[in-house]
Amino acid sequence: MSVIFHLVMRADWEGRSPLTEYSAPSLALEGFNHCSEDVAQLTAVAGRLYTGETDLLVLELETSLLSSQLKREPSRSGEVYPHIYGPINSGAVVAVRSLSVRDDGGFELGPVVSA
Repeated sequence: MSVIFHLVMRADWEGRSPLTEYSAPSLALEGFNHCSEDVAQLTAVAGRLYTGETDLLVLELETSLLSSQLKREPSRSGEVYPHIYGPINSGAVVAVRSLSVRDDGGFELGPVVSA
């Protein structure tokens, strides 16, 4: 089992029909859904892009179940990130977790809120 992580706003995730595919705004803007390879990469991204945000969820995605193409590509900094070139199918979501904000303002992966 190979899992990657995708950050999503709670309202965006919970506001869609459970059986539909999900696409982040980046799919329309950049051509792919951004993901993280591991928890360290995920929390670093959250710290850079979502400072002060308290209503984030994390989709755990089983890569073998994705219906859209997955590519691992370097960012401008050279760090490699997984990118999904198409919508995220609901069958690839193996868990949805909260993303907790620590007292110091950093993030940590929280408990499963749905599977």
